Amino acid sequence: MALERTGIAAAILALAGCHQAPAAKPLTEAQSAARQPASAHLAALYDGSCRACHTNHDSGAPLSGDHTQWDARWAKGPDALLQNAIAGYNKMPAGGQCSTCTAADYKALIRFMADQPE
Repeated sequence: MALERTGIAAAILALAGCHQAPAAKPLTEAQSAARQPASAHLAALYDGSCRACHTNHDSGAPLSGDHTQWDARWAKGPDALLQNAIAGYNKMPAGGQCSTCTAADYKALIRFMADQPE
């Protein structure tokens, strides 16, 4: 009986793995560059401060919209990402070179680049 239960449990676990969402595929620079925030205000900030690095693999910044690069960062929480944007992180300068961004702007830009729903 215990052997039978073990077999059933193993089968259930094996089937559970069949229903996992497929792994995200990396975006190309062109796919990332084609993305644009819907808000004209955010689009202007993004174009002036974020786009140059977040659509270029060589910059070391995660590509805008690329879940393979953003999901682990997003898992740390939006507040941690906001703090990184404000203080700077790795090669990213403090404020991400956006002298006019508010905390709300940074939050919205991070959400856009991480491709997370509001």
